[in-house]
Amino acid sequence: MRITTVPVSLLVLFKNQLKFVSRHFEVVAVSAGGKMLDQLAEETKVKTIPVNMTRKITPLTDLRALINLVKIMLAEKPYIVHTHTPKAGLLGMIAARIAGVPVRMHTVAGMPLLERKGILRYFLNLTEKVTYACATKVYPNSARMLEIIVDSNFCSRNKLHVIGKGSSNGVDTEHFNPDLNDDATKANLRAQLNINEDDFVYCFIGRMVSDKGVNELVDAFSHVNKLYPKTKLILVGPFEKELDPLNINIERQILSDPSIKWVDYQADVRPYLSITNVFVFPSYREGFPNVLMQAGSMGVPCIATDINGCNEIIQDHVNGMIIPAKSRLALVKTMKLLYEDSKLLAKMAACTRDIIKENFESTYVMNELLNEYHQQLGVFETSDLSLKLQDND
Repeated sequence: MRITTVPVSLLVLFKNQLKFVSRHFEVVAVSAGGKMLDQLAEETKVKTIPVNMTRKITPLTDLRALINLVKIMLAEKPYIVHTHTPKAGLLGMIAARIAGVPVRMHTVAGMPLLERKGILRYFLNLTEKVTYACATKVYPNSARMLEIIVDSNFCSRNKLHVIGKGSSNGVDTEHFNPDLNDDATKANLRAQLNINEDDFVYCFIGRMVSDKGVNELVDAFSHVNKLYPKTKLILVGPFEKELDPLNINIERQILSDPSIKWVDYQADVRPYLSITNVFVFPSYREGFPNVLMQAGSMGVPCIATDINGCNEIIQDHVNGMIIPAKSRLALVKTMKLLYEDSKLLAKMAACTRDIIKENFESTYVMNELLNEYHQQLGVFETSDLSLKLQDND
């Protein structure tokens, strides 16, 4: 049983993984209901069960979700429950513990608490500890995230394991392949966005929120654009005004500046990456960002912040540039450098795809995950057999 808070995580990130695992296990996918969960069922042919969950702190809704999850697990009797995202992890691991599920796995793909302070930080720390205490194994999706968990005393090191070289899913490099987009397709997209062929394009993909560094990015781009008018910025992703809104002036600029092209959420981001010169990802916190792997697989050099996950995908001055988080000045300097230094940019572009293929191919990650499922089931079966032998004695 795989559980996420909202179905977009299952549909966008784990669809192929669910198909792969379903060749070896009977898979049940659980998430908040809606069209995306229905679409997941249709495209993967796995059983789906809707449970109303929210990403906010909603005690009554959360309690109802917990009760529903326990009922579902008692009915389905899974050997493995594997959760993703903070809320689904908390509720799913508690429910699995109550229901007596033998193998309880939780993947940590990022921690919102890293940017929180005061009583909220204390509460979020507590929820992490409860989640990990209920799990039999916890999977940070990067080596540095593992160290953060240990340093925060959330659980012991021997309960932690990073699958493969990091990432929850890897990237399908045949799908994210620059050769799939022909010149006519690129020209058509440029025309739609009013981008000239000789324009230099920066791109960001992700939620339009503060802790993704979008405020600093738009501010830095404005400075670069004044110096180099033939630059453009593509922003792909939805605004989230309730959880972590952008500065109101930045939001207005995104919607009014002709050099900034905001295109909201896109199911397929490859066309936008195909016309991008530099991918910029100035996030404050991450787990192991898929968009950096996707951009790299498309042959696009990246500017990324010096945080866990980002600095495990991007090698400074090799397949991109690493800069300090929350630094508008560093963004301006590096965006200008890659615009001005075409040789450096070409050198990095030449190796980005090979680095991703070698380290983060999705088939490698999926096989490592499958091995982990079998290994954890083996631990349970060995333990169960040992208990039965003791009972017989």
